[in-house]
Amino acid sequence: MLPDIARNYSVAEPRLDRWGLSGNWIVGGERATLDQANGAIAYRFSARDLHRAWTGTGRQANPLQGDRGRQAPGENHGADIDADGNGTVAATRLYQLVRQAGDVQARTFEIRFLDPGVQAYAFTFG
Repeated sequence: MLPDIARNYSVAEPRLDRWGLSGNWIVGGERATLDQANGAIAYRFSARDLHRAWTGTGRQANPLQGDRGRQAPGENHGADIDADGNGTVAATRLYQLVRQAGDVQARTFEIRFLDPGVQAYAFTFG
């Protein structure tokens, strides 16, 4: 991987506790920045909660869609997306993407960004 250079990525299904990018991203030492619209991050995890630290472009809120092409999160949505998986990155902070109801299961969560410029930092779990 070449740091700080825009590059196209593609991931089908990450292994447990792994993540992958799809679309055109600039990956640096501290963050990944979406360079073109419709990029995605997929993460396979087994925990009650999934959080991600994000920042937007600073110009406007970056709309996002969670679990597109998969089952909508429904009752398993986090505080920062709705049951259909829609939300926005409007400030630099930790976003709760998933809050699993009932028994914790391994699942893959994919989040797609409709606009470029969003910056992804770290995943955390609860």
